[in-house]
Amino acid sequence: MSRIGNNPIIVPDGVTIDFNNNVINVKGKLGELSQEINPNISISISDNKIVFSRSNDQKENRSLHGLYRALVSNMIIGVNDGYTKKLELIGVGYRATASGQKLDFSVGFSHNIVFEIPSEVKVTAETEKGKAPVITLTSHDKQLLGAVASKIRSYRKPEPYKGKGIRYMGEYVRRKAGKTAAS
Repeated sequence: MSRIGNNPIIVPDGVTIDFNNNVINVKGKLGELSQEINPNISISISDNKIVFSRSNDQKENRSLHGLYRALVSNMIIGVNDGYTKKLELIGVGYRATASGQKLDFSVGFSHNIVFEIPSEVKVTAETEKGKAPVITLTSHDKQLLGAVASKIRSYRKPEPYKGKGIRYMGEYVRRKAGKTAAS
């Protein structure tokens, strides 16, 4: 029994949902998203509630039941409120600037990295004196936002000795002790 899949989704005001030919479309003030649903999972929409059910209790259908419920819930939250991810650049000389859909950042390589951001994601870069530069990504698509943030982080992952690199805001980096001098 799927605990997540059995929970109904309450649709807030201002969000419209269409379900045709196993494709669900969610439209809100921030944008529009669509997701194809497996035919073994059925959806019933009534009175601003969406309820998911599965045709049988096979292992694949049980896993898809909770998956599609979570995906549609994330879509509804995204088009209504949106999602935000923040990355901070920890290191001497690390900096970032955003112009339009291009993010230009310097993270210790011999050249700057120019990263093209998809049009669905908005990017800003702030630099305060005495603090690490912060890259803020906002979007209505949670999957795309996570993929873009992960790709930016992959250019310079935090290293365990000095802690330098690109990390998510609030991420804990486990530190290691360095070598000790021979006596």
